[in-house]
Amino acid sequence: MRLFLLAAFCGLTLLSAAPARTQTLHIALREDADILDPTLARSYVGRIVFAGLCDKLFDIDEKLQIVPQLALSYEWSDPKTLVLHLRPNVTFHDGEPFDADAVKYSLERHLTMPGSFRRAEISVIDHVEVVDPMTARLVLKVPSSPLLAILSDRAGMIVAPKAAEAAGKDFGLHPVCTGPFQFTERVAQDRIVLDRYPGYWDTRNVHFDRVIYQPMPDSAVLMANLHTGGIDLAERVLPSDVAEAKKDPRLRVIDSPSLWYNGITFNLAHGDRAKAPIGQSALLRQAFEAAIDRQALSEVVFNGLYSPTIQAVPASSPFYVPGFEAPARDLAKAVALVKQSGVPTPVVVTMNVPNTPDNTQTAEVIQAMVREAGFDLKINLIEFASSLSAAAQGDFESFLIGWSGRADADGDLYVFLHTGAGQNDGRYSNPVVDNALDTARGLTDVAARRDQYRVLLEQERQDLPIIYLNHPVNIVGMSAKLSGFRPIPDGIVRLQGLSVSK
Repeated sequence: MRLFLLAAFCGLTLLSAAPARTQTLHIALREDADILDPTLARSYVGRIVFAGLCDKLFDIDEKLQIVPQLALSYEWSDPKTLVLHLRPNVTFHDGEPFDADAVKYSLERHLTMPGSFRRAEISVIDHVEVVDPMTARLVLKVPSSPLLAILSDRAGMIVAPKAAEAAGKDFGLHPVCTGPFQFTERVAQDRIVLDRYPGYWDTRNVHFDRVIYQPMPDSAVLMANLHTGGIDLAERVLPSDVAEAKKDPRLRVIDSPSLWYNGITFNLAHGDRAKAPIGQSALLRQAFEAAIDRQALSEVVFNGLYSPTIQAVPASSPFYVPGFEAPARDLAKAVALVKQSGVPTPVVVTMNVPNTPDNTQTAEVIQAMVREAGFDLKINLIEFASSLSAAAQGDFESFLIGWSGRADADGDLYVFLHTGAGQNDGRYSNPVVDNALDTARGLTDVAARRDQYRVLLEQERQDLPIIYLNHPVNIVGMSAKLSGFRPIPDGIVRLQGLSVSK
């Protein structure tokens, strides 16, 4: 009864069956999404909503291969010129035709709009040319091997030019794209509602009239709704809830490899909060890391399912650098490094932590571990979207935050570690790292790129702007009646092909 009351209080009522139940798909998100503008957005759950709302130039499949979406095909006419052949007979949700002018508009919007988080991702683009209505030419400043992968995510989402121009900075309040569903309404912290777009180019693979995304950060509420049928699919089930879910014959649990990492980002040079000792001393950050037992953290919080790491990319990635495996905890080293720093103990560190049960428990375990090395970790629980806003403004000393990962390692590294990049919240800057990232972008040979990432890692391990903790697995819980789900390593729920049996 208590869970029911909590769910109702939060606006997440356990939903009873309705006459058109098979017409509506209910998806639970672990957090509320941030702004629904692909140029300005940065949250993982927002990407899940965008999968229903905004098609991209390309997508990725189960094997991380680039596959067509709005771009049917492409060719490199030279190393700095990418020609895109676009899908015909596609329209935006407002009826405006999709064409090369729209591609040019959206890419230029990503590059020039104030606050754009896509600018650094596609900064290699010098300009975009319209060859004909169904052909766009991207002219680059330098060769870029990760560009196609970059265009398979938010940077490749094409917005309706007329709607975007009319709405300006408020476009995210009523986004207009080309996806299978169109925006209907949003109630913050409660629901995002999309309705089927009848003019969608692949409508035969869309089997719901409506999809409702509901943020459910409380895992008990999420599991209660999953068991009772209040939701059809939970995009993330905690490892600690897997055994319970598998006991219910009405549910299916699908776990699969992911591209995720969890880590701690430090504020090194972004405003007054960067002046804290942890931000100014690499020795303290090295001590903080040495005090953490990653394997124990995985066992206690994630039932041992999350792999300890010190790299942004998982071991399954061709860009993973051998020889950089997570070290064991070394408390003696941690204590010695704190002493060497010259900072009196206890060293106070404040950590912003998105307010979910797994994040809270992670922070509490780390708090206990680093205390033994002389750190006094203060945990600041904060709503997820607000935590992203605080990070963007430099309002943090350290930030427990994950990244959902990309098919190409550039998407896991450049935007966080390159000087001036959009999601480099701590304002880390090192010429060795910048050069490695820039050089890797221009190489096509995987081994040669991996060599550059080795140079990067050697420097990053000294500076520790980010302490990488572990690589999760994707764990999705869903109704046993739901079919057509495709587990793709990026964890994004594709709606095409999903259906519910009667």
